[in-house]
Amino acid sequence: MNWQKHKLLTAALAVVVGVSLGAVLYGVSHLLRGHQAAQQTGSPAAGSGSQAERTIDEQVDQLMAGMKTTEKVGQLVMIGIHGTDVTEDSLYMLHQFHYGGVILFDRNLESQDQIRELTQHLQAQAEEKAPLFIAIDQEGGDVARGKGILEVPPSQLEVGRSGKPERAEELAQQTGTQLHDLGINVNFAPVTDVGSPDRRSFSKDPQQVKAFVQAAGRGYARAHEIYALKHFPGIGRGRVDSHQEISSIEASREQLQQSDLVPFQAMIQQDKGEGDFFVLVSHLRYPALDAEHPASQSKAIMTDLLRQQLGFQGIIITDDMEMGAVAKHGSYRDMGVKAILAGADMVMMCHEYQHEQDIYMGILDAVNDGTISEERLNASVRRILRAKLLHLQPQT
Repeated sequence: MNWQKHKLLTAALAVVVGVSLGAVLYGVSHLLRGHQAAQQTGSPAAGSGSQAERTIDEQVDQLMAGMKTTEKVGQLVMIGIHGTDVTEDSLYMLHQFHYGGVILFDRNLESQDQIRELTQHLQAQAEEKAPLFIAIDQEGGDVARGKGILEVPPSQLEVGRSGKPERAEELAQQTGTQLHDLGINVNFAPVTDVGSPDRRSFSKDPQQVKAFVQAAGRGYARAHEIYALKHFPGIGRGRVDSHQEISSIEASREQLQQSDLVPFQAMIQQDKGEGDFFVLVSHLRYPALDAEHPASQSKAIMTDLLRQQLGFQGIIITDDMEMGAVAKHGSYRDMGVKAILAGADMVMMCHEYQHEQDIYMGILDAVNDGTISEERLNASVRRILRAKLLHLQPQT
C-alpha cells in the first residue's frame, strides 16, 4: 500500500489502535503518572499498592510486560514531523508506529505559545503510552532553532573563549529552563567534539572542552532538561559535512583516546546511571576503531568502546539517518537494523514520513524474523523507559 493510501486510513486506524490497545496502554500511562506523583509527594502512587517500594527497574519491567512488540519497536525511533501542530499525517505516524520521540525544527516553530501547544498536543497523542521524548538542536551560535522566537545562546566557541566554565553552566541552565517550560524535554547539546572548525566546539584543548561540557551538564541538570553529548567519538577532525557525504577520521586509537574521547569519557565516568544524558553517535568512519563501518553502524564503536570500555549505561542515539553520509550507502530499512544490532538504542529519522516508516518496518521485520533478538530489543526499550520514568512527566 502506498503512502497516499495510508493517509486515507488515518482516522480508522486511530480508532482501531485506540480500542485494541486502550486497556494495556492505560495501565502504562497510569503507572507513569503514579510514579511521578510518588516522586513529587513522597507517598505511594495512587492505585499501585506498594508501588513506591518498587525499584525503578521493577517498574520498567512492569511497563514492558504490557507492551506489544510493535510498541517496543516504536520506542527505538525518533522522527521529525511537518507543520506547526499535529496533522492528519503526523497523527497517523504516531498512532500507527508508536514512535518514542519527536525532534523539532524551524518548520515546527512560530511562537512560544504555539510551541507549547504543539508539545502538549504531541504528548496528548502518547498519553496512553510512555511519554514522548521531544527534542531540539539548540547548541547556540549558528546551530540553533527558532531564532527570533527563542533566546539563542552564543556559539560554544565564543563561550569557550571566555575561559569561564561557569558561563557554559549558566547558559545551559537558561536554555534548558526555556526549553523545559515549552515542553521540549531533550536538547541535543552540548557539542562535545574537540576542535571543530565551525565554531561548534568549546576549544581545541580536550581538557578545556571537558571542563566546559561538565559545566554545561550541571546547568542542564538543574533545569531538569535531558541533554546529549555529541558527536561520539568526536568529529572535530572531520573536514567533510556528514550531511552530504561520509568521511574518515584519520587518527590513531591513541590519538583519539588522548584527545577526542577525553570529554566523553569524563562525563561517562561521573554518570550515576540516572539517564541525564544521551550519547549521540556520528556517521563518520574511524578506521583505527572500525575500518569498515561508520560509527553509527559500528559494533566496535558503540558496543565495544562506548558501552563496554567506557561503561556508558544510558541511551545511545544515532545522528539523523537521512544524512548523506549514510543515506547514500544503503536502504533505510537496512540502516536502522544495522544501527540497533551495532548497539544503538534509538535511531533518528528527521524529515520524510516514508523514510520514517521504512526504518520502523525494517526494525520490526528484523525482530519478527529473529535477526534482532527479543533480548536485544528489550535491552534498549528498558533503557528508554527507565529514562522516561526518571525524567518525563506526561502532560495532560
